[in-house]
Amino acid sequence: MQHIIDRFISYVKIDTESDANSPTTPSTKKQLVLAKMLVAELKQIGMKEVTIDKNGYVMATLPSNVDADVPTIGFVSHYDTTPDFTGLNVNPQIIKNYDGGDIVLNAAQKIVLSPSYFSDLLLYKGQTLITTDGLTLLGADDKAGITEIVTAMEFMIQNPQIKHGKIRICFTPDEEIGRGADLFDVEKFGAQWAYTMDGSQIGELEYENFNAAGVKITFKGKSVHPGYAKGKMINSMLIANDFINALPKGETPQETKGYEGFFHVTQLSGSIEETKLELIIRDHDAKKFKKRKELVHAITKKINKKFAKQFGEDIVICEIKDQYYNMKEKVVPVMFIVDLAEKAMKSIGIKPLIKPIRGGTDGCRLSYMGLPCPNIFAGGHNFHGKYEYVPVESMQKAIAVIVKIAELTATTNFSEKEKKAKKK
Repeated sequence: MQHIIDRFISYVKIDTESDANSPTTPSTKKQLVLAKMLVAELKQIGMKEVTIDKNGYVMATLPSNVDADVPTIGFVSHYDTTPDFTGLNVNPQIIKNYDGGDIVLNAAQKIVLSPSYFSDLLLYKGQTLITTDGLTLLGADDKAGITEIVTAMEFMIQNPQIKHGKIRICFTPDEEIGRGADLFDVEKFGAQWAYTMDGSQIGELEYENFNAAGVKITFKGKSVHPGYAKGKMINSMLIANDFINALPKGETPQETKGYEGFFHVTQLSGSIEETKLELIIRDHDAKKFKKRKELVHAITKKINKKFAKQFGEDIVICEIKDQYYNMKEKVVPVMFIVDLAEKAMKSIGIKPLIKPIRGGTDGCRLSYMGLPCPNIFAGGHNFHGKYEYVPVESMQKAIAVIVKIAELTATTNFSEKEKKAKKK
């Protein structure tokens, strides 16, 4: 266990926050600090064909140790952390034999991780938790996944009696800003299918995710002295407020679950003359996703029509950009790869939690790029904030799942249909 803790902490202490406003890949140079460290570590543990390209994609191979024709599989995680909350100077706390009570993350600022609010904590009584100190995120998303993949590869290298085919691994930059798969070389990776280790609670197994779009809207206004403003001033901030109020009530992240989609306002800033609004649109259902985008355009059109005479031009400028799509369409035709992961979990005593992702992973993009890629738990909770934590025992189980999937892939007699699916 200590080996896993030490490895994980060595990763999270490196600031790898990505930046959506940067045009480069990776979007921040500091991500390469961890990427290069991983290259050295992979070589040290005995991985082969270890490479890092100019964009920061780290790939490596665990060669097959069986003579049979076994499909090449892959495991993928990202090493950047979200720009939504700082990952600078992460100072992890280790809570051994968690007693089920409140965990004081930061006494000075009275920041407490409590099961009365985060009830999932009670699933891990008696286990070892790694938490933040209340001032940063932890970075288990997705450095827990990296820890698990590296440790699983190391374990199989040290235990050659475990039979496996060729395994490819990749660590990507910029997943948190939706660009993790942009420059992923699927052909170079060479796997027939893969798994992202990027889920949350132990047992999660996901092959459905949101369809996603990002929206950027500019509201224009006219500034006039407030004492003489009647019929003349147009306050862009109030128009933005009207736009937000026109969105369906109750369809926000905090009010939805499961397959329910939402509109989520992520940024709002402005003045009388100009206000900028950013939001994201999410829905599992393709038709509902399309209707959500159409609604945004309809609200825009309605406001522009209202102010057409007074303003003389469009007062609202709206740009919608699709980000990723539901991987279900690409995974269902090769559903045996999900069944394989489910079998691996059950064989080591884990109850699979098969459910849709209320978000996205590199895997959904990769699935549309020709690499079917379901998502498996990495163990962390409360990602993207100061209440993030990960049970070490969940990481241990994730490592065991990786090893078991590799073993099952090498020992399973695939049907003719599955063999054809593998080759596509």
